[in-house]
Formats: sequence, C-alpha cells, structure tokens
Amino acid sequence: MATDKPLTKNIEIGRAPFTFQQYEAAGGYESVRKALTMEPKDLINMVKEAGLGGRGGAGFNTGLKWSFVPPPDGQPRYLVINGDEMEPGTFKDRLLIEHDPHLLIEGMITTCWALQATTGYIFLRGEYIECEQRLLKAIDEAYDAGMLGKNILGKGFDLDIYLHTSAGRYICGEETALINALEGKRANPRAKPPFPQVSGLWGRPTVVNNVETICNIPGIVANGVEWYKALGKGDFVGTRISGVSGRVKNPGCWEVPVGITFRELLEDYAGGMQDGYELKGFLPGGGSTDFLLPEHLDLVMDPGAVQKAGSRLGTSLIMVLDDKTCPVGCVRNLIKFFAHESCGWCTPCRDGLPWVEHILNKMEEGRGEMKDIAILQEMTTYMGPGNTFCALAPGAAEPLQSALKHYRAEFEDHVAHGCSYKKH
Repeated sequence: MATDKPLTKNIEIGRAPFTFQQYEAAGGYESVRKALTMEPKDLINMVKEAGLGGRGGAGFNTGLKWSFVPPPDGQPRYLVINGDEMEPGTFKDRLLIEHDPHLLIEGMITTCWALQATTGYIFLRGEYIECEQRLLKAIDEAYDAGMLGKNILGKGFDLDIYLHTSAGRYICGEETALINALEGKRANPRAKPPFPQVSGLWGRPTVVNNVETICNIPGIVANGVEWYKALGKGDFVGTRISGVSGRVKNPGCWEVPVGITFRELLEDYAGGMQDGYELKGFLPGGGSTDFLLPEHLDLVMDPGAVQKAGSRLGTSLIMVLDDKTCPVGCVRNLIKFFAHESCGWCTPCRDGLPWVEHILNKMEEGRGEMKDIAILQEMTTYMGPGNTFCALAPGAAEPLQSALKHYRAEFEDHVAHGCSYKKH
C-alpha cells in the first residue's frame, strides 16, 4: 500500500471502481486489521501526530478534533461523513467517492474504532447519483465480506454504516446544520458550544469529517506517521486533492504533495492559461475565499501562508479569473448562489446577501451609483465574522471584499460607463 499517492492510487478514469476483492488485493483494508490490534487512544494520537488537517476547508488537526470526544459510556456515539460537496468550484470528494468508494469505507471503519463509534453516516449531496450507486454497492460488499456488521474480524467490534442522500442545501456543509438535517429537521446551524464532539447527533458525541479527510486515514494507519510526513514537500506533510477550474488548458483535480505552490498547480498540472487569456486573479479554495493576484502565484499552498496573504486555502481548488471575465459579474454570480442558499436563520445572511445581490445587479445593468460601492463595503462588515450565526455569510463576503480591494476600478467603471467587458 505504500505509495506517494495514497488517495488516488486505485483511480483510473474510465475504469469502474475496484470491487471489494480487487480493493483488498491491492492492499485495501490493511488499516482496519492493524487498527483493531491497537488501543483507540493510540490510534487517535497517531493521527494527531501525523498532522493531518481537515480537508473540508477549516484545516483543523483531525486527531486533535477526535480527542475532544469524551470517554465511552456505553451509549451511542457517531461518525458522520460530510459528502455534501456544494462549495462553488469544488469537486474533489466526487472524484474519491465515484472512483474508489472502498477507500472511504475503510477510513470510516478505522476511524470508528478510534472513536469507539458503532454507527457511521455518509451525508451525500443529492445530485451525486453515480456516487450514491457506487457507495451503496461498496457498502453491501463490505457487509458481505464481514468488514461491516457484527464482530468485525472477530475482534468484538460492531459497526453499521448508512448512506443518507441530502435534499440539497449549501448550508448542510456546516456541521451542525448537517446534523439537524440528518435528524430530519430543517438545516439550520446550532449554537456552539456544546460542540458536536460532546453533543451532536441526537445529543450524543459525534465527529463530522470531510470525505477527503477520512480517505487519508487508511494510508496513515497502514504505513505510519513518518511515511505520511515524507509525502509532503519540504517541511509540509501528506498529500491533498487540489484542482483548477476556469480558462486553463487542462482543468481538473490531482493528488499533489502538500507544499507545492499555486504556480506549480496552475502551470504544471493545469497547463497554464488558455491561449489569448491572461490571469487576472484567482480564488484559492472555492467560491467563499478572497481573491489573490498573479503576484501570489509563488505562495505555498498551505493554510498559514495563504492566510498571511489575506485569503484562505479552503478546499484547495482554484477558481481562475481571466482578463476577459468581469470581476463584478463573477462576484455577482457567487453572491446570487450564496443568497439563494442562505438558511435564513440570522439577519445579516438572510437580508444582507439578497441586498448585496440587488446592488450588484444594478451595477451590471448600468444603474449603479457611487454610493453603492460604499454600501457594498459596509455590508462586508455586517456579514463578517462574529456577526452571523455560522460561516456562510462571512464566506460569501470574502470574494466581494477582496474584489472591492483589488478591482475597485472595475466597480467604479460600472457606475460611470456600465460593464466594459460586455462591450468587447
């Protein structure tokens, strides 16, 4: 199983995903066999020491997150996988689920042993029909092989995994809203504390992890901490799925060493900009991150480095803004999405996002006023961190606030002359 691409080693586009037998023959489920010989607390410490950051956008240390779960008390506890991949420009979890579903199942079994959880849920985006079909098949195969169900590998460990297909809302990417939806309630976020690790699904300890995060677990457990750390570039550890969308020659996503630069991803993997287009800026981690400029291309794709530059790495999938695409129109499209997806739970998000969309529509239609720019700037503060119930509105404000910073001339030009991009 030792490989420099543990997440995608079994993936070959155009080929059906491995069956249970094929996956096991390729070294699959080795981590389960190893984990069940370990103490759960040692497994948690192993993942913590490996330095695996969450791949859902926050980047928090995965093992540390697990360690917040209280000791077993004989009552239920849960692992929930967030496969509700609705972040604009993000499509990495789909790659993993669609082409190697057993990797996720293996990671869940190993994680559930660490947490002493006997039930796991996969919360899947409703539009991912092929993912659903392949996951259901893989789950059935794992049950038939004795990797799920009662007394797994004769170790006295019971585990059931269920697939829940989401009705579909962006807010379900927020872990407490996801938990509410899983309970059959409206997908509104909950107040924290208590955090889900203490009181989550049905009031019981619950860990919510992203698909890609859990797909890293089998490799770490089977091959060890030092192996995982050596996968990174320089002082960075592990690999991650990163990608590029927009006017590049080879859009897509790839497993890359943590520690490469944005330039390497854009030029070496995505083939650079399409002929006739130049890079104007990019969102480094999905639609809810701040724009960076061409001068930031040599930044290392690390959460800390990107934060210092004024943005977030997020989901590590770049959305390219080219020189022939209007930044105001680009932001308007993103705000329209976020306004539609607001759960309506708090005023800055429920009322602020539609108001921002209204102003941006005015600008795109040539009816904007100079005072609108100041209002937009003010709205980014009202919708910012600390003023809302969850991170939806603050995330939506990020492309807007950075566009106002980097492309203010385009906003002023919209007011004075209308959108110049539409005239070419």
